[in-house]
Amino acid sequence: MPRTRKNTASSNATTANVGYEAELWQMADALRGSMDAAEYKHVVLGLLFLKYVSDAFEEQRAKLEAERAQGADPEDPDEYRAVNVFWVPTEARWARIRAAARQPSVGEVVDEAMAAVERANPALRGVLPKEYARPALDKQRLGQLVDLVSNIRVGDGEARAKDVLGRVYEYFLSRFASAEGKKGGEFFTPASVVRLLVEMIEPYRGRVYDPCCGSGGMFVQSVRFIEAHANGNGNGGRARSQISVYGQESNYTTWRLCKMNLAIRGIDGKIEQGDSFHNDRFPDLKADFILANPPFNVSDWSGERLREDKRWKFGVPPVGNANFAWVQHIIHHLAPTGVAGFVLANGSLSSNQSGEGEIRKNIVEADLVDCIVALPDKLFYSTQIPACLWFIARDKRNHRFRDRRGQVLFIDARRMGVMVDRTHRELTDEEIADIARTYHAWRGEPGASEYQDAPGFCKSATRDEIRQNAYVLTPGRYVGTEALEDDSEAVDVKIRRLAAQLRAQQAEARRLDDMIARSLEELGYED
Repeated sequence: MPRTRKNTASSNATTANVGYEAELWQMADALRGSMDAAEYKHVVLGLLFLKYVSDAFEEQRAKLEAERAQGADPEDPDEYRAVNVFWVPTEARWARIRAAARQPSVGEVVDEAMAAVERANPALRGVLPKEYARPALDKQRLGQLVDLVSNIRVGDGEARAKDVLGRVYEYFLSRFASAEGKKGGEFFTPASVVRLLVEMIEPYRGRVYDPCCGSGGMFVQSVRFIEAHANGNGNGGRARSQISVYGQESNYTTWRLCKMNLAIRGIDGKIEQGDSFHNDRFPDLKADFILANPPFNVSDWSGERLREDKRWKFGVPPVGNANFAWVQHIIHHLAPTGVAGFVLANGSLSSNQSGEGEIRKNIVEADLVDCIVALPDKLFYSTQIPACLWFIARDKRNHRFRDRRGQVLFIDARRMGVMVDRTHRELTDEEIADIARTYHAWRGEPGASEYQDAPGFCKSATRDEIRQNAYVLTPGRYVGTEALEDDSEAVDVKIRRLAAQLRAQQAEARRLDDMIARSLEELGYED
Protein backbone atom coordinates (compact mmCIF):
# COMPACT_ATOMS: atom_id res chain seq x y z
CA MET A 1 0.00 0.00 0.00
CA PRO A 2 1.61 3.30 -1.05
CA ARG A 3 1.96 5.67 1.86
CA THR A 4 4.05 8.72 2.58
CA ARG A 5 5.10 9.40 6.13
CA LYS A 6 6.81 12.74 6.18
CA ASN A 7 7.56 14.83 9.24
CA THR A 8 7.75 18.13 7.44
CA ALA A 9 4.94 20.68 7.38
CA SER A 10 3.37 21.68 4.11
CA SER A 11 3.53 25.35 3.31
CA ASN A 12 -0.07 26.03 4.30
CA ALA A 13 -0.46 23.41 6.97
CA THR A 14 -0.47 25.28 10.25
CA THR A 15 -2.84 27.67 11.97
CA ALA A 16 0.08 29.50 13.55
CA ASN A 17 0.83 31.55 10.46
CA VAL A 18 -2.17 32.56 8.41
CA GLY A 19 -1.47 36.16 7.31
CA TYR A 20 -2.80 39.50 8.47
CA GLU A 21 -4.90 37.95 11.26
CA ALA A 22 -1.79 38.17 13.42
CA GLU A 23 -1.85 41.98 13.14
CA LEU A 24 -5.47 42.01 14.23
CA TRP A 25 -4.59 39.78 17.16
CA GLN A 26 -1.85 42.17 18.29
CA MET A 27 -4.26 45.10 18.25
CA ALA A 28 -6.90 43.15 20.08
CA ASP A 29 -4.27 42.15 22.56
CA ALA A 30 -4.14 45.79 23.68
CA LEU A 31 -7.46 45.19 25.41
CA ARG A 32 -5.87 42.64 27.69
CA GLY A 33 -4.78 45.38 30.04
CA SER A 34 -8.26 45.62 31.46
CA MET A 35 -9.57 42.03 31.22
CA ASP A 36 -8.50 38.43 30.86
CA ALA A 37 -8.58 36.33 27.69
CA ALA A 38 -11.90 34.68 28.56
CA GLU A 39 -13.60 38.11 28.52
CA TYR A 40 -11.97 39.84 25.58
CA LYS A 41 -12.63 36.83 23.37
CA HIS A 42 -16.27 37.87 23.29
CA VAL A 43 -15.40 41.55 22.80
CA VAL A 44 -13.29 40.88 19.71
CA LEU A 45 -15.32 38.09 18.12
CA GLY A 46 -18.55 40.04 18.71
CA LEU A 47 -17.18 43.07 16.85
CA LEU A 48 -15.99 40.90 13.98
CA PHE A 49 -19.41 39.30 13.75
CA LEU A 50 -21.09 42.72 13.62
CA LYS A 51 -18.72 43.90 10.88
CA TYR A 52 -19.41 40.73 8.90
CA VAL A 53 -23.20 41.05 8.92
CA SER A 54 -22.93 44.77 8.14
CA ASP A 55 -20.59 44.20 5.15
CA ALA A 56 -22.87 41.53 3.70
CA PHE A 57 -25.89 43.76 4.28
CA GLU A 58 -24.33 46.79 2.58
CA GLU A 59 -23.33 44.74 -0.45
CA GLN A 60 -26.84 43.38 -0.87
CA ARG A 61 -28.28 46.83 -0.24
CA ALA A 62 -26.16 48.29 -3.08
CA LYS A 63 -27.47 45.58 -5.43
CA LEU A 64 -31.06 46.35 -4.48
CA GLU A 65 -30.50 50.09 -4.96
CA ALA A 66 -29.23 49.36 -8.48
CA GLU A 67 -32.33 47.28 -9.15
CA ARG A 68 -34.81 49.72 -7.63
CA ALA A 69 -36.17 50.58 -11.09
CA GLN A 70 -37.02 46.88 -11.55
CA GLY A 71 -39.04 46.88 -8.33
CA ALA A 72 -36.37 45.98 -5.75
CA ASP A 73 -36.92 47.46 -2.28
CA PRO A 74 -33.71 48.04 -0.27
CA GLU A 75 -35.78 48.62 2.90
CA ASP A 76 -37.56 45.25 2.76
CA PRO A 77 -35.93 42.75 5.19
CA ASP A 78 -37.22 39.82 3.12
CA GLU A 79 -35.06 40.94 0.20
CA TYR A 80 -32.05 40.13 2.40
CA ARG A 81 -33.30 37.00 4.11
CA ALA A 82 -34.13 35.48 0.72
CA VAL A 83 -30.40 35.37 -0.08
CA ASN A 84 -29.27 34.32 3.45
CA VAL A 85 -28.13 37.81 4.42
CA PHE A 86 -28.96 39.11 7.90
CA TRP A 87 -31.15 42.21 7.98
CA VAL A 88 -29.23 44.99 9.77
CA PRO A 89 -31.34 47.83 11.24
CA THR A 90 -30.13 51.42 10.87
CA GLU A 91 -28.81 51.65 14.43
CA ALA A 92 -26.64 48.53 13.92
CA ARG A 93 -24.91 49.50 10.69
CA TRP A 94 -21.14 49.75 10.82
CA ALA A 95 -21.02 53.36 9.60
CA ARG A 96 -22.72 54.43 12.84
CA ILE A 97 -20.35 52.37 14.96
CA ARG A 98 -17.29 53.70 13.15
CA ALA A 99 -18.50 57.28 13.62
CA ALA A 100 -18.70 56.66 17.38
CA ALA A 101 -15.25 55.07 17.68
CA ARG A 102 -13.62 58.17 19.23
CA GLN A 103 -16.58 58.97 21.47
CA PRO A 104 -16.94 57.93 25.14
CA SER A 105 -20.30 56.46 24.17
CA VAL A 106 -18.83 53.87 21.77
CA GLY A 107 -19.69 51.05 24.19
CA GLU A 108 -23.37 52.03 24.34
CA VAL A 109 -23.48 52.32 20.53
CA VAL A 110 -22.10 48.81 20.07
CA ASP A 111 -24.48 47.36 22.67
CA GLU A 112 -27.44 49.00 20.93
CA ALA A 113 -26.27 47.59 17.61
CA MET A 114 -26.03 44.05 19.00
CA ALA A 115 -29.51 44.28 20.51
CA ALA A 116 -30.95 45.64 17.26
CA VAL A 117 -29.45 42.77 15.19
CA GLU A 118 -30.90 40.24 17.62
CA ARG A 119 -34.37 41.84 17.49
CA ALA A 120 -34.35 41.77 13.68
CA ASN A 121 -33.03 38.18 13.43
CA PRO A 122 -34.73 35.76 15.85
CA ALA A 123 -32.14 33.03 15.14
CA LEU A 124 -29.56 35.18 16.94
CA ARG A 125 -31.70 36.02 19.98
CA GLY A 126 -29.67 35.79 23.18
CA VAL A 127 -26.47 34.98 21.26
CA LEU A 128 -24.59 38.25 20.73
CA PRO A 129 -22.48 39.87 23.48
CA LYS A 130 -23.92 43.14 24.85
CA GLU A 131 -21.39 44.19 27.48
CA TYR A 132 -19.37 46.83 25.66
CA ALA A 133 -20.65 49.71 27.81
CA ARG A 134 -19.45 48.31 31.11
CA PRO A 135 -17.02 50.64 32.94
CA ALA A 136 -14.23 48.05 33.09
CA LEU A 137 -13.84 48.07 29.30
CA ASP A 138 -11.33 50.75 28.23
CA LYS A 139 -13.28 52.86 25.71
CA GLN A 140 -10.19 54.34 24.06
CA ARG A 141 -8.85 50.90 23.26
CA LEU A 142 -12.28 49.72 22.18
CA GLY A 143 -12.37 52.67 19.76
CA GLN A 144 -8.95 51.68 18.37
CA LEU A 145 -10.22 48.17 17.81
CA VAL A 146 -13.30 49.50 16.01
CA ASP A 147 -11.00 51.57 13.76
CA LEU A 148 -8.95 48.52 12.93
CA VAL A 149 -11.93 46.32 12.19
CA SER A 150 -13.35 49.13 10.01
CA ASN A 151 -10.45 48.70 7.60
CA ILE A 152 -10.98 44.97 7.10
CA ARG A 153 -13.51 43.65 4.62
CA VAL A 154 -14.88 40.45 6.05
CA GLY A 155 -18.45 40.16 4.79
CA ASP A 156 -18.60 41.21 1.13
CA GLY A 157 -18.70 38.71 -1.72
CA GLU A 158 -14.95 38.59 -2.31
CA ALA A 159 -14.17 38.14 1.39
CA ARG A 160 -16.85 35.46 1.76
CA ALA A 161 -15.43 33.58 -1.24
CA LYS A 162 -12.06 33.49 0.52
CA ASP A 163 -13.70 32.64 3.86
CA VAL A 164 -11.79 35.55 5.38
CA LEU A 165 -13.90 35.76 8.53
CA GLY A 166 -13.92 31.99 8.93
CA ARG A 167 -10.13 31.97 8.86
CA VAL A 168 -9.95 34.87 11.29
CA TYR A 169 -12.39 33.13 13.63
CA GLU A 170 -10.46 29.89 13.48
CA TYR A 171 -7.19 31.68 14.10
CA PHE A 172 -8.64 33.67 16.99
CA LEU A 173 -10.30 30.65 18.59
CA SER A 174 -6.99 28.79 18.58
CA ARG A 175 -5.10 31.81 19.96
CA PHE A 176 -7.73 32.39 22.65
CA ALA A 177 -7.57 28.72 23.60
CA SER A 178 -3.81 29.03 23.95
CA ALA A 179 -4.04 32.31 25.89
CA GLU A 180 -6.70 31.02 28.26
CA GLY A 181 -4.75 27.84 28.87
CA LYS A 182 -6.25 24.94 30.70
CA LYS A 183 -9.59 26.42 31.63
CA GLY A 184 -10.40 27.84 28.19
CA GLY A 185 -9.57 25.02 25.81
CA GLU A 186 -12.98 23.44 26.16
CA PHE A 187 -14.45 25.49 23.34
CA PHE A 188 -11.79 24.58 20.81
CA THR A 189 -10.50 21.36 19.27
CA PRO A 190 -7.30 21.91 17.26
CA ALA A 191 -8.04 22.16 13.55
CA SER A 192 -5.73 19.32 12.54
CA VAL A 193 -7.49 16.91 14.94
CA VAL A 194 -10.93 17.94 13.64
CA ARG A 195 -9.76 17.54 10.06
CA LEU A 196 -8.40 14.07 10.79
CA LEU A 197 -11.70 12.95 12.34
CA VAL A 198 -13.72 14.33 9.43
CA GLU A 199 -11.41 12.97 6.71
CA MET A 200 -11.62 9.50 8.27
CA ILE A 201 -15.39 9.15 8.71
CA GLU A 202 -16.34 11.20 5.60
CA PRO A 203 -19.70 12.76 6.56
CA TYR A 204 -20.99 13.31 3.01
CA ARG A 205 -24.67 13.42 3.87
CA GLY A 206 -27.12 12.75 6.68
CA ARG A 207 -27.39 13.78 10.33
CA VAL A 208 -24.18 14.98 11.99
CA TYR A 209 -24.25 15.22 15.79
CA ASP A 210 -21.81 16.54 18.38
CA PRO A 211 -23.03 16.18 22.00
CA CYS A 212 -20.34 18.56 23.34
CA CYS A 213 -19.94 20.84 20.34
CA GLY A 214 -17.85 23.68 21.80
CA SER A 215 -17.51 26.42 19.19
CA GLY A 216 -18.85 24.15 16.41
CA GLY A 217 -15.56 23.24 14.73
CA MET A 218 -16.74 19.72 13.84
CA PHE A 219 -19.68 21.11 11.85
CA VAL A 220 -17.61 23.74 10.07
CA GLN A 221 -15.06 21.14 9.00
CA SER A 222 -17.80 18.72 7.88
CA VAL A 223 -19.20 21.32 5.48
CA ARG A 224 -15.70 22.13 4.25
CA PHE A 225 -15.10 18.43 3.64
CA ILE A 226 -18.18 18.10 1.44
CA GLU A 227 -17.29 21.24 -0.50
CA ALA A 228 -13.69 20.11 -0.99
CA HIS A 229 -14.63 16.64 -2.20
CA ALA A 230 -17.58 17.60 -4.41
CA ASN A 231 -17.41 17.35 -8.17
CA GLY A 232 -17.80 20.61 -10.06
CA ASN A 233 -17.85 24.14 -8.76
CA GLY A 234 -20.13 26.37 -6.76
CA ASN A 235 -21.98 23.77 -4.77
CA GLY A 236 -21.50 25.44 -1.37
CA GLY A 237 -25.23 25.69 -0.86
CA ARG A 238 -25.74 22.04 -1.78
CA ALA A 239 -23.04 21.01 0.69
CA ARG A 240 -24.92 22.68 3.50
CA SER A 241 -28.18 21.06 2.45
CA GLN A 242 -26.70 17.55 2.40
CA ILE A 243 -26.09 17.39 6.13
CA SER A 244 -28.31 18.23 9.08
CA VAL A 245 -26.40 19.56 12.07
CA TYR A 246 -27.29 18.76 15.68
CA GLY A 247 -25.19 20.04 18.54
CA GLN A 248 -25.39 20.52 22.29
CA GLU A 249 -23.09 22.51 24.54
CA SER A 250 -23.38 22.89 28.32
CA ASN A 251 -21.39 26.12 28.67
CA TYR A 252 -23.64 29.12 27.93
CA THR A 253 -20.94 31.47 26.63
CA THR A 254 -19.42 28.71 24.47
CA TRP A 255 -22.89 27.94 23.09
CA ARG A 256 -23.18 31.59 22.01
CA LEU A 257 -19.78 31.37 20.36
CA CYS A 258 -20.92 28.29 18.44
CA LYS A 259 -24.07 30.02 17.21
CA MET A 260 -22.01 32.97 15.91
CA ASN A 261 -19.40 30.67 14.38
CA LEU A 262 -22.03 28.76 12.39
CA ALA A 263 -24.01 31.89 11.47
CA ILE A 264 -21.07 33.56 9.75
CA ARG A 265 -20.60 30.45 7.62
CA GLY A 266 -24.26 30.13 6.72
CA ILE A 267 -24.61 26.78 8.50
CA ASP A 268 -28.14 26.32 9.81
CA GLY A 269 -28.00 23.82 12.64
CA LYS A 270 -29.98 22.86 15.72
CA ILE A 271 -27.63 23.93 18.49
CA GLU A 272 -29.04 23.51 21.99
CA GLN A 273 -27.66 24.60 25.34
CA GLY A 274 -27.61 22.15 28.22
CA ASP A 275 -25.90 19.14 29.80
CA SER A 276 -26.01 16.16 27.41
CA PHE A 277 -26.02 13.66 30.30
CA HIS A 278 -28.74 15.22 32.45
CA ASN A 279 -30.71 17.25 29.90
CA ASP A 280 -30.32 15.49 26.57
CA ARG A 281 -31.99 17.87 24.10
CA PHE A 282 -32.10 15.24 21.34
CA PRO A 283 -33.32 12.13 23.18
CA ASP A 284 -34.68 10.44 20.02
CA LEU A 285 -31.90 11.42 17.63
CA LYS A 286 -30.13 8.63 15.75
CA ALA A 287 -27.24 10.22 13.88
CA ASP A 288 -25.47 8.98 10.76
CA PHE A 289 -22.22 10.56 11.91
CA ILE A 290 -21.09 11.62 15.37
CA LEU A 291 -17.99 13.72 15.92
CA ALA A 292 -16.95 14.81 19.40
CA ASN A 293 -14.16 15.93 21.65
CA PRO A 294 -15.59 15.38 25.16
CA PRO A 295 -13.72 16.91 28.10
CA PHE A 296 -11.17 14.41 29.39
CA ASN A 297 -11.61 12.45 32.63
CA VAL A 298 -14.44 14.59 34.07
CA SER A 299 -15.03 13.59 37.70
CA ASP A 300 -17.94 15.88 38.64
CA TRP A 301 -20.55 14.85 36.08
CA SER A 302 -23.11 13.82 38.75
CA GLY A 303 -23.08 10.24 37.53
CA GLU A 304 -24.61 9.04 40.82
CA ARG A 305 -27.94 10.48 39.60
CA LEU A 306 -27.88 8.32 36.45
CA ARG A 307 -27.29 4.82 37.80
CA GLU A 308 -30.29 3.35 35.96
CA ASP A 309 -29.95 5.28 32.69
CA LYS A 310 -30.95 3.38 29.54
CA ARG A 311 -27.80 4.55 27.73
CA TRP A 312 -25.52 2.34 29.84
CA LYS A 313 -26.02 -0.89 27.88
CA PHE A 314 -22.41 -1.98 28.28
CA GLY A 315 -22.03 -1.22 31.97
CA VAL A 316 -22.69 1.61 34.43
CA PRO A 317 -19.87 4.19 34.08
CA PRO A 318 -18.02 5.17 37.26
CA VAL A 319 -19.15 8.33 39.04
CA GLY A 320 -15.54 9.49 39.20
CA ASN A 321 -14.86 9.54 35.46
CA ALA A 322 -17.23 10.34 32.57
CA ASN A 323 -15.13 8.87 29.73
CA PHE A 324 -17.28 5.75 29.26
CA ALA A 325 -20.46 7.72 29.85
CA TRP A 326 -19.52 9.76 26.77
CA VAL A 327 -18.69 6.59 24.80
CA GLN A 328 -22.08 5.04 25.62
CA HIS A 329 -23.98 8.30 25.05
CA ILE A 330 -22.45 8.39 21.58
CA ILE A 331 -23.25 4.73 20.84
CA HIS A 332 -26.83 5.32 22.04
CA HIS A 333 -27.30 8.09 19.49
CA LEU A 334 -25.72 6.26 16.55
CA ALA A 335 -27.99 5.15 13.68
CA PRO A 336 -27.97 1.42 12.69
CA THR A 337 -25.35 2.07 9.98
CA GLY A 338 -23.81 5.11 11.66
CA VAL A 339 -20.14 5.85 12.28
CA ALA A 340 -18.64 7.88 15.13
CA GLY A 341 -15.19 9.38 15.60
CA PHE A 342 -14.25 11.03 18.89
CA VAL A 343 -11.32 12.05 21.07
CA LEU A 344 -10.64 10.51 24.47
CA ALA A 345 -7.81 10.40 26.97
CA ASN A 346 -5.44 7.47 26.49
CA GLY A 347 -6.55 6.05 29.82
CA SER A 348 -9.77 4.90 28.13
CA LEU A 349 -7.74 2.34 26.16
CA SER A 350 -6.38 0.43 29.13
CA SER A 351 -8.05 1.48 32.40
CA ASN A 352 -9.55 -1.25 34.55
CA GLN A 353 -10.63 1.04 37.37
CA SER A 354 -14.22 1.12 38.63
CA GLY A 355 -15.55 -1.24 35.98
CA GLU A 356 -14.13 0.62 32.97
CA GLY A 357 -12.28 -2.48 31.76
CA GLU A 358 -15.52 -4.48 31.80
CA ILE A 359 -17.36 -1.78 29.80
CA ARG A 360 -14.55 -1.69 27.23
CA LYS A 361 -14.62 -5.49 27.01
CA ASN A 362 -18.39 -5.49 26.38
CA ILE A 363 -18.06 -2.85 23.65
CA VAL A 364 -15.30 -4.88 21.95
CA GLU A 365 -17.35 -8.10 22.19
CA ALA A 366 -20.30 -6.26 20.64
CA ASP A 367 -17.94 -5.63 17.68
CA LEU A 368 -18.48 -1.88 17.73
CA VAL A 369 -14.87 -0.70 17.77
CA ASP A 370 -13.70 -0.06 14.20
CA CYS A 371 -10.41 1.77 14.63
CA ILE A 372 -8.15 3.27 17.30
CA VAL A 373 -5.56 5.96 16.57
CA ALA A 374 -2.86 6.94 19.08
CA LEU A 375 -2.11 10.66 18.71
CA PRO A 376 1.18 12.51 19.24
CA ASP A 377 1.57 14.70 22.32
CA LYS A 378 1.23 18.52 22.50
CA LEU A 379 -1.71 18.67 20.05
CA PHE A 380 -4.16 20.22 22.51
CA TYR A 381 -4.19 23.70 24.03
CA SER A 382 -6.13 22.75 27.13
CA THR A 383 -4.31 19.65 28.36
CA GLN A 384 -1.06 17.72 28.17
CA ILE A 385 -2.88 14.41 28.81
CA PRO A 386 -2.05 11.89 26.01
CA ALA A 387 -5.05 11.42 23.73
CA CYS A 388 -6.39 9.00 21.15
CA LEU A 389 -9.19 8.71 18.63
CA TRP A 390 -11.93 6.08 18.86
CA PHE A 391 -13.95 5.11 15.80
CA ILE A 392 -17.20 3.21 16.37
CA ALA A 393 -19.18 1.50 13.58
CA ARG A 394 -22.66 0.18 14.32
CA ASP A 395 -22.59 -2.34 11.50
CA LYS A 396 -19.31 -3.52 10.02
CA ARG A 397 -21.23 -5.29 7.27
CA ASN A 398 -22.80 -2.01 6.32
CA HIS A 399 -22.71 -2.96 2.62
CA ARG A 400 -20.79 0.16 1.70
CA PHE A 401 -17.36 -1.33 2.35
CA ARG A 402 -15.91 -4.80 2.93
CA ASP A 403 -17.15 -7.09 5.70
CA ARG A 404 -14.74 -6.43 8.57
CA ARG A 405 -16.58 -8.09 11.44
CA GLY A 406 -14.32 -9.30 14.22
CA GLN A 407 -11.50 -6.96 13.20
CA VAL A 408 -10.14 -3.68 14.56
CA LEU A 409 -7.60 -1.38 12.88
CA PHE A 410 -4.90 0.06 15.14
CA ILE A 411 -2.84 3.07 14.01
CA ASP A 412 0.07 4.48 15.98
CA ALA A 413 0.56 8.13 14.95
CA ARG A 414 2.53 9.16 18.03
CA ARG A 415 5.62 10.05 16.02
CA MET A 416 3.77 12.28 13.59
CA GLY A 417 3.22 16.05 13.71
CA VAL A 418 5.48 19.09 13.65
CA MET A 419 6.03 21.72 16.34
CA VAL A 420 4.38 25.01 15.28
CA ASP A 421 5.55 26.91 18.34
CA ARG A 422 7.41 26.13 21.54
CA THR A 423 4.63 24.06 23.11
CA HIS A 424 2.19 23.03 20.38
CA ARG A 425 2.27 20.42 17.65
CA GLU A 426 0.06 19.99 14.57
CA LEU A 427 -0.51 17.15 12.14
CA THR A 428 0.42 18.13 8.58
CA ASP A 429 -1.88 17.79 5.57
CA GLU A 430 0.20 14.85 4.32
CA GLU A 431 -0.01 13.05 7.66
CA ILE A 432 -3.77 13.54 7.90
CA ALA A 433 -4.16 12.16 4.37
CA ASP A 434 -1.84 9.26 5.19
CA ILE A 435 -3.84 8.17 8.26
CA ALA A 436 -7.18 8.61 6.48
CA ARG A 437 -5.98 6.65 3.43
CA THR A 438 -4.88 3.80 5.69
CA TYR A 439 -8.33 3.62 7.32
CA HIS A 440 -10.14 3.84 3.99
CA ALA A 441 -7.94 1.12 2.48
CA TRP A 442 -8.59 -1.12 5.50
CA ARG A 443 -12.36 -0.53 5.22
CA GLY A 444 -12.11 -1.56 1.57
CA GLU A 445 -13.54 1.63 0.13
CA PRO A 446 -14.04 1.67 -3.64
CA GLY A 447 -10.99 3.24 -5.26
CA ALA A 448 -8.81 2.90 -2.18
CA SER A 449 -5.46 1.14 -2.41
CA GLU A 450 -4.95 -2.35 -1.01
CA TYR A 451 -4.42 -2.41 2.76
CA GLN A 452 -1.27 -3.92 4.27
CA ASP A 453 -0.09 -3.97 7.87
CA ALA A 454 2.92 -1.67 8.41
CA PRO A 455 5.04 -2.56 11.48
CA GLY A 456 5.29 0.41 13.82
CA PHE A 457 2.35 2.21 12.17
CA CYS A 458 -0.78 0.10 11.53
CA LYS A 459 -2.12 -3.37 12.24
CA SER A 460 -5.43 -5.07 11.54
CA ALA A 461 -6.06 -7.17 14.66
CA THR A 462 -8.66 -9.85 15.27
CA ARG A 463 -10.95 -9.94 18.26
CA ASP A 464 -9.04 -13.00 19.51
CA GLU A 465 -5.82 -10.96 19.56
CA ILE A 466 -7.60 -8.28 21.57
CA ARG A 467 -8.88 -10.91 23.99
CA GLN A 468 -5.31 -12.17 24.40
CA ASN A 469 -4.32 -8.61 25.33
CA ALA A 470 -7.02 -8.46 28.03
CA TYR A 471 -9.07 -6.00 25.93
CA VAL A 472 -6.42 -3.31 26.16
CA LEU A 473 -6.74 -1.18 23.01
CA THR A 474 -3.42 0.68 23.07
CA PRO A 475 -2.19 0.64 19.42
CA GLY A 476 1.46 0.18 20.46
CA ARG A 477 0.60 -3.34 21.68
CA TYR A 478 -0.50 -4.41 18.22
CA VAL A 479 1.51 -2.49 15.62
CA GLY A 480 4.92 -3.54 17.02
CA THR A 481 8.06 -1.68 16.04
CA GLU A 482 9.11 -0.35 12.70
CA ALA A 483 11.46 -2.65 10.80
CA LEU A 484 14.99 -1.23 10.55
CA GLU A 485 16.84 -1.31 7.28
CA ASP A 486 19.66 -3.90 7.14
CA ASP A 487 22.93 -2.01 6.61
CA SER A 488 24.79 -5.29 5.81
CA GLU A 489 27.48 -4.51 8.41
CA ALA A 490 28.53 -7.50 10.53
CA VAL A 491 27.82 -7.09 14.25
CA ASP A 492 31.46 -7.51 15.43
CA VAL A 493 32.65 -5.06 12.79
CA LYS A 494 30.00 -2.55 13.84
CA ILE A 495 30.94 -2.83 17.53
CA ARG A 496 34.66 -2.28 16.76
CA ARG A 497 33.81 0.73 14.58
CA LEU A 498 31.54 2.29 17.23
CA ALA A 499 34.11 1.63 20.00
CA ALA A 500 36.81 3.39 17.96
CA GLN A 501 34.42 6.28 17.35
CA LEU A 502 33.73 6.52 21.09
CA ARG A 503 37.45 6.55 21.97
CA ALA A 504 38.08 9.30 19.40
CA GLN A 505 35.27 11.41 20.86
CA GLN A 506 36.60 10.92 24.40
CA ALA A 507 40.07 12.00 23.28
CA GLU A 508 38.59 15.10 21.63
CA ALA A 509 36.67 15.91 24.83
CA ARG A 510 39.91 15.70 26.87
CA ARG A 511 41.70 17.98 24.39
CA LEU A 512 38.91 20.59 24.61
CA ASP A 513 38.92 20.41 28.42
CA ASP A 514 42.68 21.05 28.46
CA MET A 515 42.31 23.97 26.05
CA ILE A 516 39.58 25.59 28.20
CA ALA A 517 41.69 25.12 31.34
CA ARG A 518 44.70 26.80 29.70
CA SER A 519 42.56 29.70 28.51
CA LEU A 520 41.16 30.25 31.99
CA GLU A 521 44.68 30.11 33.40
CA GLU A 522 45.85 32.76 30.92
CA LEU A 523 42.97 34.98 32.00
CA GLY A 524 43.97 34.63 35.62
CA TYR A 525 41.24 32.25 36.73
CA GLU A 526 43.41 29.52 38.22
CA ASP A 527 42.01 27.17 40.85
